[in-house]
Amino acid sequence: MTGTTNAVLVLRLAAPLQSWGGPSRYNRRETRPQPTKSGVLGLLAAAEGRDREAPLTDLLGLQLGVRVDQPGTLLRDYHTYSDYRGLPLLSAKANAKGQQTRTAPPKYTGVTQRFYLQDAVFVAALHGPKPLLQGLEEAVRNPVFPLSLGRRSCPPTGPVSLGLRTGIGLEDALKTVPWQAGSHRRRQTRSATVSLEATIEDPAGEQLAVDVPDTYDLKTGTRFSRRAVRHRWVSVPTGRTEPAHSAGGTGTAGDSDHDPFALLGW
Repeated sequence: MTGTTNAVLVLRLAAPLQSWGGPSRYNRRETRPQPTKSGVLGLLAAAEGRDREAPLTDLLGLQLGVRVDQPGTLLRDYHTYSDYRGLPLLSAKANAKGQQTRTAPPKYTGVTQRFYLQDAVFVAALHGPKPLLQGLEEAVRNPVFPLSLGRRSCPPTGPVSLGLRTGIGLEDALKTVPWQAGSHRRRQTRSATVSLEATIEDPAGEQLAVDVPDTYDLKTGTRFSRRAVRHRWVSVPTGRTEPAHSAGGTGTAGDSDHDPFALLGW
């Protein structure tokens, strides 16, 4: 529905680093290639100042659409950790009292890996009741808690809110928001339009995404449920004019607007 009681909140998610966690745990934390519903709702909850134990019922009903304006590249952060007291690290085993035992033979250094998206830019759109989104938009502009893109170590660059749209749905919103890519990516594009990947939440969608949180409570942990999504390509103006072609109409290799590496962000 796109009536006057509903609206679309548009967010720009850009940062040197962002990480949208998937099912990975422990010493290897991976990232998904685009923002998750859990991550975006967590950003909104932080902006409002909600406690981790606070219910998410009103936020879960929002429909999410994500447009990939600049996919970025994958970064692996490799580092080691140890006990500052010089003691052996804890193992996965426990004694009869339920206490973790230390590694035997003793292990003093562990390895952990974290994966991030670097120099990525996304447009996230949330469709739902207008009064709710008006409050969320105000909270994003004046957040109670610091905003982050997936992890606390990933603060956003520049303003996050791109405002509210009324009278349109998710797909139309993703088609009308100006291209948000960085200057380097813009210089690589010569055509008047660019095709961008979009993932849109839709009950009739042909694919499933497992990223809907039930809570952010650290004591109980988060369980994720599924939502239906569909994938589309949307065409967005770049602000450039079409390059001139030769009189013969065949053009040259430099005139072509086909860029086979565009989706890789090269």
